[in-house]
Amino acid sequence: MVQRRVYAVDITVNGLRLSQVIIDPHYELKLSTSITDELILRLVHLLDGNDFSPEADDEAYEYFVTENMRLDGKLYRLIWLTEKGKFYLGVVNAYRRR
Repeated sequence: MVQRRVYAVDITVNGLRLSQVIIDPHYELKLSTSITDELILRLVHLLDGNDFSPEADDEAYEYFVTENMRLDGKLYRLIWLTEKGKFYLGVVNAYRRR
């Protein structure tokens, strides 16, 4: 089983200063030819300085879907979460929009 990968960042999202991005390898099941960790990190940096409303939340996590992220002339969708009281952003999935 492929492990989640952790990267250091310094971004602010929803007023939280985040120091890590944790990428779940789920995207690699179907998208490993078009999506990479490096591309995901570039998308995550586009979140910096912005505020987003969660799509869902529970006691521990807030879940977000960011649509139509433009990078290098292409559109992407990023599915991510934050854990309440923690300082990381978790990437659940990412894919290219048509």
